[in-house]
Amino acid sequence: MAKVQWAVDASHSAVDFSVRHMMIAKVKGSFHGFEANVAADVNDLTTADISFKIDLSTVDTRNGDRDAHLKSADFFDIEKYPTLDFKATSIIPEGGGDYKVTGDVTLHGVTRSETFDVTFEGEGKDPWGNAKAGFSATGTIKRSDYGLTYNAALETGGVLIGDDVKISLEIEAAQQG
Repeated sequence: MAKVQWAVDASHSAVDFSVRHMMIAKVKGSFHGFEANVAADVNDLTTADISFKIDLSTVDTRNGDRDAHLKSADFFDIEKYPTLDFKATSIIPEGGGDYKVTGDVTLHGVTRSETFDVTFEGEGKDPWGNAKAGFSATGTIKRSDYGLTYNAALETGGVLIGDDVKISLEIEAAQQG
């Protein structure tokens, strides 16, 4: 089968993250604005062309003040760097529908290679006959690698905000054409 175009169904997809807070808890958030360009043969994902873009202005941690701070120059600086971009460079099968997907992540003006664990969840047809496919992805990036270094020392030791940001994606895509 040849590569076909797939469009992310944003109403059935999610981009979430979590980061340690005060060394004792996790703060979770989501991005509601994202898009992808995917050309793939679901029978051979190793040949897929994948690019993903997240609109950082859509960050939502369920706290308006924190979201405004994340959008500021202390963190994302969305006036200068409005998106996080990902472009896959290598897709290695791990067996059972699992893959290691490596690609270039561009955030805050810095581009680095990152690897994510991706699971092909399956494919099927919706009640109207449209082909759909599902994917899950997880990975961790270090915010300091991207120049996101805002922090505060805690009186008890440690820092206010952890460096590791865990990312989780649940994607449902619809075949185009």
